[in-house]
Amino acid sequence: MPSNLQYLSGSEIRTLFLDFYAQRGHQILPSASLVPEDPTVLLTIAGMLPFKPIFLGQRTPEFKRATTSQKCIRTNDIENVGRTNRHQTFFEMLGNFSFGDYFKEQAIAWGWEISTKVFNFSKENLVVSVFESDDEAFAIWRDQIGVTEARIKRLGADDNFWASGITGPCGPSSEIYYDFHPERGDDNIDLEDDTRFIEFYNLVFMQYNRDAEGNLTPLANKNIDTGMGLERMAQILQRVPNNYETDLIFPIIKTAADIAGIDYTTSDENTKVSLKVIGDHVRAVVHMIADEIRASNVGRGYVLRRLIRRVVRHGRLIGISGEFTTEVAETAISISESAYPNVRQDEDAIKAELQREESNFLKTLERGEKLLAEIIAKLKEEGKTQISGESAFTLYDTYGFPLELTQEIAEENSLTVDVAGFEAEMEIQKERGRDAHETIDLTVQGSLDKLAEHINVTDFVGYTQPTATAKVEVILVGGVSQEEADAGTSVQIVLDKTPFYAESGGQIGDRGYISGDGIVIRVEDVKKESDFFVHFGRIERGTIRVGDSVTAQIDAGCRRRLQANHTATHLLQAALKKLVDEGISQAGSLVSFDRLRFDFNCPRPLTPEEVQQVEEQVNTWIAEAHAAKVEILPLAEAKARGAVAMFGEKYGEEVRVIDFTGVSMELCGGTHVSNTAEIGVFKIISEAGVASGVRRIEAVSGSAVLDYLNVRDKVVKDLSDRFKVKPEEVPERITGLQNELKNTQKQLEILKGQLAIAKSDSLLQTAESVGDYKIIVAQMEDVDAASLQTAAERLLQKLGKGAVVLGSVPEAGKVSLIAAFSPEVNKKGLLAGKFIGAIAKICGGGGGGRPNLAQAGGRDASKLPEALDKAQSELKSGLA
Repeated sequence: MPSNLQYLSGSEIRTLFLDFYAQRGHQILPSASLVPEDPTVLLTIAGMLPFKPIFLGQRTPEFKRATTSQKCIRTNDIENVGRTNRHQTFFEMLGNFSFGDYFKEQAIAWGWEISTKVFNFSKENLVVSVFESDDEAFAIWRDQIGVTEARIKRLGADDNFWASGITGPCGPSSEIYYDFHPERGDDNIDLEDDTRFIEFYNLVFMQYNRDAEGNLTPLANKNIDTGMGLERMAQILQRVPNNYETDLIFPIIKTAADIAGIDYTTSDENTKVSLKVIGDHVRAVVHMIADEIRASNVGRGYVLRRLIRRVVRHGRLIGISGEFTTEVAETAISISESAYPNVRQDEDAIKAELQREESNFLKTLERGEKLLAEIIAKLKEEGKTQISGESAFTLYDTYGFPLELTQEIAEENSLTVDVAGFEAEMEIQKERGRDAHETIDLTVQGSLDKLAEHINVTDFVGYTQPTATAKVEVILVGGVSQEEADAGTSVQIVLDKTPFYAESGGQIGDRGYISGDGIVIRVEDVKKESDFFVHFGRIERGTIRVGDSVTAQIDAGCRRRLQANHTATHLLQAALKKLVDEGISQAGSLVSFDRLRFDFNCPRPLTPEEVQQVEEQVNTWIAEAHAAKVEILPLAEAKARGAVAMFGEKYGEEVRVIDFTGVSMELCGGTHVSNTAEIGVFKIISEAGVASGVRRIEAVSGSAVLDYLNVRDKVVKDLSDRFKVKPEEVPERITGLQNELKNTQKQLEILKGQLAIAKSDSLLQTAESVGDYKIIVAQMEDVDAASLQTAAERLLQKLGKGAVVLGSVPEAGKVSLIAAFSPEVNKKGLLAGKFIGAIAKICGGGGGGRPNLAQAGGRDASKLPEALDKAQSELKSGLA
């Protein structure tokens, strides 16, 4: 590693970069959210993404030059995280941007200047690459910068033609590499050799737009988009062998290692990989949650859940058996908060989400790992090397065990997984359970962008009209524009006029039909893309063509339910503000046909009395029959009148105001009843916390209340029949049964403890003397963890100065271990927590505890005798 480089922290590198370009007329802008505005991209993957509309000419830039440190997430190479020197899911991209201002010559000159003058890289340590046909860039590097031709490499489109995606802004690029071994000379330079070269700065000459067919058209302006990898710069300047050992990530790794009771520097390669995965992924999830992403099974929520689960999984691989993610998250927050204050501001939400996901996944792991261990054991007995797709799908479908986790564990056991078989099983399930709702294809937006100049924007008439005569503007099949489509085809249709409300503001889209001459299309969902309403449905009869005249008709019954639930949501917020806290504000909502959900900011749970009062207040307003007044007002006037706006929502200069006089006034584009009496009745069915400081109320209104009560009435009648009591006596009967069960469990625990003590007394005869100490190391049959601890403590009490280590297999495949050490043993440097944690690793587990008493667990019962032998030899050597 070169010794002429000045050590710089990650924070110092970031500051020097931004200051350099600020001094050259660039506006320093904050990092955009990891949730991009661009609907075609799941997560922010590059520094240029927030500026994509500017590059496309869709937005006029406020500044001609800008510089940022942009946080990014990429998961396409997730399996390489921790295994290579420079793959991360989360990284920071330092960038300088020109929007139709300077171009190649100035970008290259400044790129060289900051590299050699600010970061003091010797020119002998730098190599550059250019796109194979970019003679202009080649000449600038050679003639103006003075780089020798031998150190300018021409590369193809895979390396030096950058694009933000399949479609969108793109252009040739030029990259700057750091050469760790210039002494090897300029002959046969191979930039793919990452033991010698690292690419740290990419200069993209953004001058084209690529469409879905791959055609390139010149952009209105020639732009500059650059990216300098902060982590890569830190690796070079901090003289460490990989990105993970920089001050941007290593403190997180150190925290995880400390929790596991291990030393990163002396760990084997597999352990280091796990620690690196934890370091990278924890950094990623902290920033994702701070940007309001929450774990789920779809989209970016699934990315978050997958990363958290990988952290937990790798924690277990290094011996951490309990919950630990919030502790390592605290380190990630500490090292990030100076540049990104929001991670500290959202600390409670971050830790709450991590704790919830980790707790749930630990339960999943326990169930799934047990079954997977049985599957693997059977395969090894049969001499097979592949887990079937059916088995992998059972783990996924029944136990929530992710496919990628099954693959990881399989790889650890030198096995493979039949992924094709898994996908086939998944498709069968989808066909069995496919419902009417069809999620929007990201290619829809791209297709509409291309057609935008040739079609009319949708005229929404659904506030006052349940039907409309309209013309078919666009037909999309799988997101691809078609002139016609036949019966049986799933389509996305854009009309010039529609009564269908498109999903927005928490309210789901209308359902209904589009019909015409011999044509019937069932509309299952409606979404809004820019100014176009996209109707998702299936053609039930006939052939539909672009230009056809059709009738669009909503399902009036479904609309009435939506209106009732949406207005009830407004009344609910008003009641919460009135009865609980005026400062309550909306944090999210869902208005569906059968229910409503309202998330709100509140630091505490509501009391049962408050929930009842809120429900009664809403029903009072319903009974009072308040009429709705709908107005379009200037935003400033609406706010001056007291209209409630949703925090963080973007509004235009004019807004739609829904006013139930004296009760509720909100900015809202949704559909509502004309009078609160139309709602009928309102019932809260649950109130719970969903994140730190955020509560959720779920409720039903109108006819859905009757459905809700009918279901519960049936349950009560069933319980009455089973217990042979009156309905009002059911709670008392259940309480009695619960008390009986608790008493029985207590008696059982007492008997187990007594049995363990009885068994343990016979072990006193096996005690060995080691100098002045006595030790007992033994396996007890059919003893659970709690009873094992009771036995160990009793034995140590009788031994006096000594140590006891006991193991048991309380259930198939599960190992329990207990260590009890006297104070004198502790003084010899033997600590029960650290000792038993290391022993448990032999059984594929881990654990810890106090110096005098600790417990651990494992998954491989066949290794218990080996683990106990190791414990005995370690005690003898430690006490000798």
